[in-house]
Amino acid sequence: MPATTSPTPRGISWQRFPAEIRTAILQALLQTRGRLGSLATVSREWQAIIEKHSFSRINLTLARLDKFGSMMRRNRAFVRYVYFCVELQAYDCSKCSPGLRDDTDGLCMEDNVRIVKGLEALFSTLSTWEPRRRGETLQLDISVYSPSDPEHWCKYLTFEPDLPFEECTLPSLVRSEYDDDKHGWRAGRQVQPPVFLAIQKVFDEIMEQGPFEDTTQDKEWFAQLPLAPVVTSLLLRQQSRRRWNPQALAWLLPRFPNLREFHYEPWREWCDGMQVITDRESPRLFRVLASIQPQLRRLVVFENFVPEYTDDLLLCSRFRIPNPDLGHALCSASLQLEELSASFIVEASHFFDCAGQHTSWVWANLTSVALTTRLLVPGANVTSIEDMLRDAAAAAMRMPKLENMEIWNGGKGSAMLFRYQHRRPHSQAVINWKGTWTRAMVSHLRPRVADAWEAVARQQNSLALTMEEELRESDAADIKSHGDAIYYLDLSSPVVRPISLRQIRMEQIIREGGHG
Repeated sequence: MPATTSPTPRGISWQRFPAEIRTAILQALLQTRGRLGSLATVSREWQAIIEKHSFSRINLTLARLDKFGSMMRRNRAFVRYVYFCVELQAYDCSKCSPGLRDDTDGLCMEDNVRIVKGLEALFSTLSTWEPRRRGETLQLDISVYSPSDPEHWCKYLTFEPDLPFEECTLPSLVRSEYDDDKHGWRAGRQVQPPVFLAIQKVFDEIMEQGPFEDTTQDKEWFAQLPLAPVVTSLLLRQQSRRRWNPQALAWLLPRFPNLREFHYEPWREWCDGMQVITDRESPRLFRVLASIQPQLRRLVVFENFVPEYTDDLLLCSRFRIPNPDLGHALCSASLQLEELSASFIVEASHFFDCAGQHTSWVWANLTSVALTTRLLVPGANVTSIEDMLRDAAAAAMRMPKLENMEIWNGGKGSAMLFRYQHRRPHSQAVINWKGTWTRAMVSHLRPRVADAWEAVARQQNSLALTMEEELRESDAADIKSHGDAIYYLDLSSPVVRPISLRQIRMEQIIREGGHG
C-alpha cells in the first residue's frame, strides 16, 4: 500500500481574522516596547498603526538635530511629544570640588553656545511644521544637563523623558557598600550635603555668561527665533537643575503662539539674595503669559527644593519667604485659564488678597485651582487660616465653572489639604479635610469656613454641602519629604509631572540610604 502524507496545514490569512482580533494583536505588539520597525513591512495596515505609534514620541539630541527635519518630513503629523535633551560637557572633580573651581558664575561659553545653536536648529525645523488641528497636540519637553552630574555630589540624579506614572522606571539605588567621602557619601548614604560651589555647579544659570554680551543682545536673539506654532504644550521639568532666568523665559514663550499648556518646575534659589532677584523678575513672566498667550488653558508651576541642603548654607533660609508681588501677578495671569496649579512658588493668601482687591475680576473659564500655603502647618494661627479660606470662598464666587479648589501644604512630617469640589451632574458640593492634623484642630476651623463655602455651593445650585474628614496624625512619620506629602494627599489637580514626583520621592530615599 503506497505511503500517504497528511496535508500540510496552511497559515490563516491575516485579513480573515475579525477586525477586533487584529486590533487586539497589534495593540499587544505595541506594548512590548521592542523594536517594531521591521513589523511595519508586514502589511499596509501594520505599517499605518506601527508608524503612528513609533513616531508619536521622539527623543531628540543635539547630534540628531541636523537630520531631524528630513527624517520626520513624512511622519511629522504623528508626532505628539518631543524630548529635546541638551547634554552639556562632561566634567571631572576639578570642576565640582570646592576651591578648585574658577568658573563660578554660570555655564561655560562652550555650553551656552551648545544651547543657543541647539535651540536655533530646533526652532528652524519646528517652524516648518503645520499647526495642530483642533484637538491635536504637540508637547515639547526641554532638559539641560551634564552626564557628569550624577557622578559627583548628586548621585541620585536621573534624566528621563516625561512618562505616565505607571511607566516611570525606578532610579538605580546607591549600593549599600558604596563610599565616596570626597563627595559626602558613606555606606550608600549621603552624610554631608553638597557644599555651595557644588550646588552652584549643578544649578548654573543658562546663558548667564554668554554667548551674548548683554541683555539687549539676549532679547534680540530670542526675538529672531522662528515661531513654532506647532507646539501646544511646553515642559520645563525639575530634573533640569540648570536654571532658566525668568526674563529669558518671558522672551522665549512668545515663540510658541499656539501654546495651550505650560508646565514649569523651577528650583528655589540657594541664596536669599538671588531669591529676591528671581522673585522680582518672575512677575514679568506671568504677565507675559497673560498678555501674549490668550489661548493658554493650563498653567502648572511647581517650585522644587531640598530643605536639608539649606542647613549648611549660611546665605539660604530653610523656609521660603513668599513674595506678595508674585502671588498678585499669578492671580492676574490666571483670569483666562481653565486650570491653574502653583506649588511653593506663591502663597495662596497673597493670591486671594489680590482677588479681593479686584472685585470686578471674573475667572470665567477656571475649573480647577491648586495652591500651597505656609499657613497649613501644625500649630498655625487658626484665625489666619480661617481668613484665608474665607477669602478663597469669596474668589470662588467669581469662578462660575469651578469644579475643584485645593489649598494644601506638605513637607517632612506634615501634610494638610483643604479641598472643595462641585460634583456635576449630581450638583453635590463636598469639602474634604485630609492630612496629619488632629481633629481638634480642624474642628476649630469648620464653622466660619463652612458658612463661606455654603454660599459658594448655593450659587452653584448644589443640593447640599457635605463635610468629609480623613485625618490621621499617626501618618506623619511616614512623610519624609514634600514629594511624599503630595503622594499621601492624593491631590486631584496635577501639581507636578508624575515622573517628577517619582524622582523627588526616590531621591529622598537614596539620600537617606535606600539601597538597591
